[in-house]
Parts: sequence; C-alpha cells; structure tokens
Amino acid sequence: MADVVTTNQFRNGMHIEHKGSVWRIVEFQHVKPGKGGAFVRTKLKNLESGAVVDETFRAGEKFARVHTEVKQVQFLYDDGTEAHFMDEQTFEQFGLPRAELAAELPYMQPSSSVQILTVNGKPSGLQLPASVELAVTETEPGVKGDTVSNVTKPATLETGAVVQVPLFVNVGDRIKVDPREARYISRA
Repeated sequence: MADVVTTNQFRNGMHIEHKGSVWRIVEFQHVKPGKGGAFVRTKLKNLESGAVVDETFRAGEKFARVHTEVKQVQFLYDDGTEAHFMDEQTFEQFGLPRAELAAELPYMQPSSSVQILTVNGKPSGLQLPASVELAVTETEPGVKGDTVSNVTKPATLETGAVVQVPLFVNVGDRIKVDPREARYISRA
C-alpha cells in the first residue's frame, strides 16, 4: 500500500501519482476564497515527458505519494548540452540534459555540492541549497545620495545569473542569493 498525501501536505519537490503518471510538484499555493471551498493551485512537471502543467485540486484531495531518493552530488561542468555531476558516495559520473536544469544552472559553480532527487533510480530534478555565495562581476556603480529605501539595480554574478541587488553592492562583492527565488539575501 502506497503512502497517501493530501493537498495540505504538498511540498515543493514532492512527487505524486496523478493521471497514471509520476509528477513533481514544482510549486503550489493554497487558496481560500471568500465564497466556496478552498483549493490548491499547483504547477506539476511530468517525469516521463518533461511537460509542465498547471493543475487545481480541491483542498484535502488525496494522492499516492511516490518515494524519492535524495543523493549528494557534485556539479562538475556544463558542456553546453549536458550538465555533468559526480555521486559523492560512489564517485560515479553522469550527465543530465541542460534544458531540464535551466532554472538551477545559473546558481551552480563547478565543484559545488547539490542534492539530486531520483525516482526509481532515474534523476528527476535538483535541490539547491537555500542560499549560495557568488561574486558580482557586473553592475552599475551606486550613486552617492541615492538613499531611497528599497531601490535596486541588476547585477550579473560570476555564473551568469542576474539578480536585483541594493545600490550599495559593487563589482567584486560576494553576496548571498536564494537560488529558488533568484533573490538577493545579503552581503557574504
């Protein structure tokens, strides 16, 4: 008997069985309208086809949970078509299609450690740490006297990612970034 999860237990990265396939929850949002029953809006990714779809479920709806295995891997390099990793336990190397990792790649440096999620031995996605430290390689200089609160400017990081940063951040600064939301956290 498989584990059953309700919409109240949904978490990003969790895998569920839906319409006869295995899906990964990319993101979800609980909605409680003023009138009518509560529901959950989700963005699901099909593991076989790679298709991403938006689905809405009634609150409390039940699904079979698909167990995932989490492995620590090291990001080695990106050759343009595949991102290459090494299992930190077995030292086995493998590649994943670059297209499947488009959101995560801009926040990964060679030799950084990440977690890979696998379902039935097949990789299904990456989990990046809650924050990564990267150096700013390009940004406009902050203008003295610009002290209006919450003013930001774009900054290009050493991996090519672009995030909005406060005006006081300069080229060469190391900053902490939340890769899940592409958001500046603080200076490192």
